[in-house]
Amino acid sequence: MANYFKLQKEDAVAVLTFDRDEKRNPINEDSMSELEANLIAVRDDASVHALLLTGSGHSFSAGADLSRLKGITDPVERQRRFTEAAPHRRRMLLRTLDLLTYLHLPTVAAINGFAVGGGWFLALACDIRIAADSAEFWMPEVDLGSPGPRPPELWLTAHVGASRAKEIIFTCRHFKADELFSWGLLNRVVKKAELMPVAMELAQSLAAKNPAAIARAKANIHGSMME
Repeated sequence: MANYFKLQKEDAVAVLTFDRDEKRNPINEDSMSELEANLIAVRDDASVHALLLTGSGHSFSAGADLSRLKGITDPVERQRRFTEAAPHRRRMLLRTLDLLTYLHLPTVAAINGFAVGGGWFLALACDIRIAADSAEFWMPEVDLGSPGPRPPELWLTAHVGASRAKEIIFTCRHFKADELFSWGLLNRVVKKAELMPVAMELAQSLAAKNPAAIARAKANIHGSMME
């Protein structure tokens, strides 16, 4: 298995870093399988009371691995190739998103750079999102001819309402962190140099709370969002 992630522990906080910056931390079969294995390891480690998820370099995750589209300039052919792999990609991503969303631990996303498509969905699956002020977000799936999976799009709608969710998904435009903060999709926006210290301080404070109470509150909130 390729090494896409680095898992470390700082006291009761597991720090999971998407560590393939040279490929912009892509979502593909190998990376999602590795992420799933790491999330299961975190879930089953009784000494871990919070998870901090981040990326290396310039990307949190640039989304679907588009290496198979390299050199293809015709937009129709690019859409065909992207759509061809969509069903398998959706299944793979949904399984991992489900595991991350319903993890009993509090989860913090430290969004260091580009969060694109499925990479943005990974951030949305975390309980709390802190972004560097230089981070950018977009959903390119419509332009590529294959909308994203339904469950995370419902989560996005629950966060910002139908009109803003449609704007994000339909237009495929790039969003800056400050705008998404004003929409309530981010909890905090900080300077990039401050991102990890701020995120770690928050994760440590959450790890110090009563784990059973956190798990119950999280389950209640998720239940209310899906009613």
